[in-house]
Amino acid sequence: MKKLDYIKDAVIARNANDPEFLQAVEEVLDSLEIVVEKRPELLTTGVIERIVEPERQIMFRVSWVDDKGVVQVNRGFRVQFNSAIGPYKGGLRFHPSVNLSIVKFLGFEQIFKNALTTLPMGGGKGGSDFDPKGKTDGEIMRFCQSFMTELSRHIGQFTDVPAGDIGVGGREIGYMFGQYKKLRNEFSGVLTGKGLTWGGSLARTEATGYGLCYLTDAMLKDHNETFMNKTTLISGSGNVAIYACQKATALGAKVVAMSDSQGFVYDPNGINLDVMKELKEVKRARISEYVTIVSGATYTAGCANIWNVKCDIALPCATQNELDGTAAKTLLNNGCIAVAEGANMPCTPEAIEVFQTNNVLYAPGKASNAGGVATSGLEMTQNSMRMSWSFEEVDAKLKEIMETIYADISTTAKEFGVEDNFVAGANIAGFLKVADAMISQGI
Repeated sequence: MKKLDYIKDAVIARNANDPEFLQAVEEVLDSLEIVVEKRPELLTTGVIERIVEPERQIMFRVSWVDDKGVVQVNRGFRVQFNSAIGPYKGGLRFHPSVNLSIVKFLGFEQIFKNALTTLPMGGGKGGSDFDPKGKTDGEIMRFCQSFMTELSRHIGQFTDVPAGDIGVGGREIGYMFGQYKKLRNEFSGVLTGKGLTWGGSLARTEATGYGLCYLTDAMLKDHNETFMNKTTLISGSGNVAIYACQKATALGAKVVAMSDSQGFVYDPNGINLDVMKELKEVKRARISEYVTIVSGATYTAGCANIWNVKCDIALPCATQNELDGTAAKTLLNNGCIAVAEGANMPCTPEAIEVFQTNNVLYAPGKASNAGGVATSGLEMTQNSMRMSWSFEEVDAKLKEIMETIYADISTTAKEFGVEDNFVAGANIAGFLKVADAMISQGI
């Protein structure tokens, strides 16, 4: 029996209907088995039992009126998971799949991700089962205003600083910030991802995708490889995927496939990013339209089929559990040498086992996609200083942070006898920073 099984059993009993959350907790607890052997005080202080339980869970009704005058009702969530090293920090997701389990899993992951950035930010996450797709700007504005009317009671620049996530971009952040400002009669850095003329940071849009590639590049170089001339797959076609494609291409890779929720496009000549940006950022169109513009490209229904394409590097940037064990074996058999997560927990436990047992370089999302929240932290700093940094300054700081994260998780993995196990390295490095703070602050 493992030392932490009793904690795992208690978490399962208390959260039996939260599968995504349980998956995230199990991964972290498995990594910590080797830590409690060296640090028995982690058990006697109850720090592990405390870190798996949110400090606060908020669920609320969001009533709004659509363009036809019909009242609509959604659920809103905010899980403030841990504030040991700073105010709660984590995105808001608007998507029909959002429920308490998903918000808890995201908030739990955020604790360790934020700790790895070296910036003083705790972990939290939130959102709603509201679907922005197909809604007018007026409907989205009214929803965001209603959502923020309730959320404003629980957040603040020194308490909880939300950001965007799936379904929440600059438009939604703008509507929510405007409502917060009206309700509180204050102009503060309470949200990140703001517009550049009212407190936003340059490079924030690009940060998660760029950061993913910076960490992947550091991992590759540490193993005598680079992005140069590597065939690369990127799932998704949202913000993270688009800018991962841009940076990977700049580093010498050929990105041959991207996807959306309905299917994927394959372009043997390399994805034309200008076309992809026009389709997804301007027209908000389906990715299938790419093949009507770019000759030689093909479209395949079923987004999961993207992993059947032969590649050297895979960057899953769509959503949780999108890459399973079968897909992992296909990637392995096709010669894939590295996988780094741009989304939160996109690889299933079975997929991770395939990668790790076959020496495929694998970087977990809490490390590899930390660039977004790192740059959000830099936005918070700029807001506090009442100043703005140039794109180049922010990008340089982002690159340094991501390279530091890789060095930290690599060194930690070696220290605990699991060299190149970057899952364990990330979990342990992030956990110890938060755990030591919790112990210092008492029960």
